[in-house]
Amino acid sequence: MAQPERIRELEEELQGTKYNKRTQKAVGVLKAKIAQLREKQERRGSGKGAGSGYAVSKSGDATVVLLGFPSVGKSTLLNALTGAQSAVGAYAFTTLTVIPGLLEHRGAKIQILDVPGVLQGAAAGTGRGKEVLAVIRNADLVLLLLDVFHPGHLPVLLKEVHDTNIRINVRKPDVNVVRKERGGLDLGVTVKLTQLERETIEAILREFRVVNAQVVVREDVTADELIDVLEGNRVYLPAIVAVDKIDLVSKRKLLEVMRATKADIAVSGETKENIEALKELIFQKLRFIRIYTKEARKDADMDVPLIIRSGATVEQVCMKLHKDFVKKFRFARVWGKSAKFAGQKFGMEHALKDGDVVEVHVR
Repeated sequence: MAQPERIRELEEELQGTKYNKRTQKAVGVLKAKIAQLREKQERRGSGKGAGSGYAVSKSGDATVVLLGFPSVGKSTLLNALTGAQSAVGAYAFTTLTVIPGLLEHRGAKIQILDVPGVLQGAAAGTGRGKEVLAVIRNADLVLLLLDVFHPGHLPVLLKEVHDTNIRINVRKPDVNVVRKERGGLDLGVTVKLTQLERETIEAILREFRVVNAQVVVREDVTADELIDVLEGNRVYLPAIVAVDKIDLVSKRKLLEVMRATKADIAVSGETKENIEALKELIFQKLRFIRIYTKEARKDADMDVPLIIRSGATVEQVCMKLHKDFVKKFRFARVWGKSAKFAGQKFGMEHALKDGDVVEVHVR
């Protein structure tokens, strides 16, 4: 039986199986079989001529991709955020390639990519959707843009992103798998399991031929989350859902749309309403903090901050300044929120906070 037919057969069986404690194992195994067949199908498809694709060089402190249906207003929003001159037109498929722009906000330089609009079935290749969605896998954040008149596009976008093996606004499940040559399966669970029983976890592991391995589950995972870990090709990204063209509807209509979509923000690329708020939301969602540097016996450079992620350490600052700073590191003095007093000495493992001033001393 061909793979597509087998996948459909298993999906029908899955849909017809009522989920409960007694069928949990069978459901988990079905999902594992479907995931593996889809993976084989994707690998076979990628071996055929896939076209030229979209080659984009990353730049700046982070890359954000604008994703939405055609004519949703991505080009207008890109221009509002960055001043880039992306073609704007009131017709579908205005953007035929990837258009980059640079957003500068609070010292950060953020690359914004306007990609061609996607359609339902994009993950399967509709409208060169595979190439478009592939750009997201290398991004740091996805901005899902909705037309205020078409809020129903959101579940379609979410499905296409999910089917491209991208998981948004969730972190990778805390499951560690170390394969061994022999010795069987050693499953360790450090949390109370409420969604899967050990027997179901073991059955899913066997379906993925994980029979000789040390597996540690530190999170109450679902079958889908466990399968994502075992597949090993998932990308986990933060995302923002924004509703555009709010200048064209009443406040009451906008409120209805915001409630229905649970969007993060409403904007107008045309009138630039809430654009500054969107810039700040992008900055926060990327978990950026600003770190300032100084040399001994000199004032700190407060004009150009280093942009790093929240939770970053002195070591990461050293690596960003120069790789030799790590090799020759002696200590660092820190002024700011992460220090108990001005100029406190720290090692490389010290975690910094937004606005800290760092003075690195090397040998």
